[in-house]
Amino acid sequence: MESFDLKRYAHIGDAVYELFIRENVVFKVKSLNLMHKMTTSFVNANFQAKMAEIIFNNFLNEEEREIFRRARNLNLTINKKNNPGVHRHATAFEVIIGYLYIQNKTRLEELFKILKEEIGII
Repeated sequence: MESFDLKRYAHIGDAVYELFIRENVVFKVKSLNLMHKMTTSFVNANFQAKMAEIIFNNFLNEEEREIFRRARNLNLTINKKNNPGVHRHATAFEVIIGYLYIQNKTRLEELFKILKEEIGII
């Protein structure tokens, strides 16, 4: 798996994760403004970096951990105002989501269940 593939996984993972959050938020609140605020509180680099650390340390298998490590070390263009470490972890989180979406949807569903039930997001 080359870095180009990892970037593709990140691109897909970003969309899949946001859809997961939106699907859950839409049933929690009625106000569109509150829906947007809740969604953006979960779909941002800082939050995703925190989730990345939790799942890396507690819930990923060895293959997923290796993909995460490689994704964390991708050569990325990072805006000067962003923390590079946070951005790298958030990207690695998106790569895992995208990888599982493409390669193993059952495992992705397990990971989303962990995010909801064990970590308590949404």
